[in-house]
Amino acid sequence: MKIAVIGATGNAGSRIVTELLSRGHQVLGIARHPEKMQPRPGLTLTQGDVKDEAGLAQLLTGQEAAIHSVRFLDTSAQSAIGAAKKSGVKRFLVVGGAGSLEVSPGAALIDQPNFPEVARPEATAGRDFLNTLKTEGDLDWTYLSPSAFFSPGERTGKFRVGKDQLLTAADGQSKISMEDYAIALADEIEKPQHSRQRFTVGY
Repeated sequence: MKIAVIGATGNAGSRIVTELLSRGHQVLGIARHPEKMQPRPGLTLTQGDVKDEAGLAQLLTGQEAAIHSVRFLDTSAQSAIGAAKKSGVKRFLVVGGAGSLEVSPGAALIDQPNFPEVARPEATAGRDFLNTLKTEGDLDWTYLSPSAFFSPGERTGKFRVGKDQLLTAADGQSKISMEDYAIALADEIEKPQHSRQRFTVGY
């Protein structure tokens, strides 16, 4: 498939690019500084800004899927979603946040008293992005929330899939590596299970 990754040079984005290339997909890596990424077979690198709706729409035209992997404080939901719709891309997938996941019915992680203040602005913007997607009737979107701790690690291929509830392991930890997250996202592109839905992955 022809798949665009917006934010291809980031921590999550670069691992998603690697996973997609390993599966034989043709990847268009879009970043403000594409020179940060090494050229590889199957990867086309190009400069683009997620806030430039018209320019991004042009880049996404002809792609079968687009992945938004940009910090929510550095993006605009309106521009990103608008570009995806204008381009005619079939699917729009978002690297989401964990803050909007529920820790109990109706109680989101971000609203817990021990939620770190330093993470609150980004988590709030992530929840706002998800809420904007939920109002979209024309776009085939998917929002994949990681677990609470989301960092570079191992590609194990062993993880659980959930919906709107935060996944925690037997030791109480809520974690997923960026490498395993990339597997879940690539799987969703190849075999869609969560059209116009949010889902989550964790150990």
